[in-house]
Amino acid sequence: MLNHDIGIRQSVHIGKKNLEGEFVRPPRANGLVIFAHGSGSSRFSRRNKRVAQSLQQRGIATLLFDLLTIDEADRRENVFDIPLLGERVVQALNWARNNDDTKHFPIGLFGASTGAAAALVAAAKRPANVCAVVSRGGRPDLAGQWLPDVQAPTLLIVGGADHVVIDLNKKAMKLLCCDKELKIVPGASHLFEEVGALDRVMQIAGQWFDVCFGAPDNV
Repeated sequence: MLNHDIGIRQSVHIGKKNLEGEFVRPPRANGLVIFAHGSGSSRFSRRNKRVAQSLQQRGIATLLFDLLTIDEADRRENVFDIPLLGERVVQALNWARNNDDTKHFPIGLFGASTGAAAALVAAAKRPANVCAVVSRGGRPDLAGQWLPDVQAPTLLIVGGADHVVIDLNKKAMKLLCCDKELKIVPGASHLFEEVGALDRVMQIAGQWFDVCFGAPDNV
């Protein structure tokens, strides 16, 4: 569907499982960010949708999709199966490279919680296809053995009150060999529910993707 205010918005299906997703391409888009949601979430994640809308306003296309089918999501072991989730993100990368609206775009990945690990696994597997990775309140440590193979510049964003996850992100940082940065949002909890916390995430993430995509500063 074409909307002259937002450009293209359409429902899509990813991979052999026909995972449901929503693709939005704003006018004059200069890149694409694929979202990997966290455990117990979906393409309807309220926080990810807000981040996606902020990126669209910066001229970046977005793809939010379900990493698992409904039946798969009912099995708890799938929700934490990082290799499986990483492969689903790879399938989304394949979709993007075969789609006329996105095949020439630089691509970034935005992962939350376990989705951050899935994004990093996909980045390690497809270094030629991923230009940037951003983790929000993520568990990059769960990417384990794939971390040294990540080549894309990687930004880890963690809430200042999320002490356990800060430590886990610091451990993951030591294994990453790419350009990397850890940003801590003061006072924010794991879900960034405090006033202004998610706005700060959106600003930091947007600037990271702008730089990695070679776009002008849209702040």
